Amino acid sequence: MPKINLNKMNMKNFGFAIVIALLLMNVSGFAQPKNKFGHLNSNDLFALMPERDTAQKTLQNYSKQLEDQLVAMQDELQKKYTDYQANQATLGDMIKKTKEEELTAIQQRIQTFQTNAQQDLQKKESELLQPIIEKAKKAIEEVAKENGYTYVFDTGTGTLLYWPKDSDDILSLVKTKLGIK
Repeated sequence: MPKINLNKMNMKNFGFAIVIALLLMNVSGFAQPKNKFGHLNSNDLFALMPERDTAQKTLQNYSKQLEDQLVAMQDELQKKYTDYQANQATLGDMIKKTKEEELTAIQQRIQTFQTNAQQDLQKKESELLQPIIEKAKKAIEEVAKENGYTYVFDTGTGTLLYWPKDSDDILSLVKTKLGIK
């Protein structure tokens, strides 16, 4: 009776099973939808939007107004302090105390103004930039949907460490959508 080598048969079956498994994995891979990745630098997009320049100018004008008001308050304090120092020797105790309280009150008003001005400036910046940010987000979403992107990554935030080499930079598409050349 001929000897049958079981090791050879098992290796053939094992090899055949591997080939079948690989084929099945490829077939199931085709059945899954392919993700399409895109990326853009939102900082670059934002810098190109004409509305940003208008917002920046408005913010600079508002900042200048606040700065002018602060300078006027500081000038008032300096003038009153200079006057107080010049006349200090001739002032009675009651008037001297009143002048010192007045100087302290002006200093406190200046400090309060500086704090409030900083908060107002931040609020104004947010009010001016939020509509521009929303417009950019909407354009990005529309471009992503129109071009079949599953994911769009922002490479301008510094939080993205990796994106596939087959992802597309969609900045030019979003610029076109916004009418930016």
